[in-house]
Amino acid sequence: MHLLGIDHVLLAMPPGGEPQARAFFSELLGLPEVRKPEPLATRGGCWFGSGPVIVHLGVQDGFAPATKAHPAFLVAGLDALYDRLLNAEVEVSRDGALPTVARFYAKDPFGNRLEFIQDGYGFSQA
Repeated sequence: MHLLGIDHVLLAMPPGGEPQARAFFSELLGLPEVRKPEPLATRGGCWFGSGPVIVHLGVQDGFAPATKAHPAFLVAGLDALYDRLLNAEVEVSRDGALPTVARFYAKDPFGNRLEFIQDGYGFSQA
């Protein structure tokens, strides 16, 4: 047995946050919305995905943003995405702690922490 990959990432959002999620994940990040299966659609939330990048936003009563735990997305055109988010008044911050890694953090509309890393970075397989 071994893990093959990650099927999707689930982030929480407050009730009624679907329009904000669509504006951020679909319009700003370019992830198309994916229709939720009918048995799950009544729960609220929304799903986005393209290729191996699949993000689910689930409604959570008593929502509190994830400010430490976060997904990290590989990006081609990191600087362009940084500028795009900055111009959209999204809170972004560069991180130079690893000098050989180009990356930055951003907050989704609900305050969840997201990391974006320049495509090609990864750990060597030991």
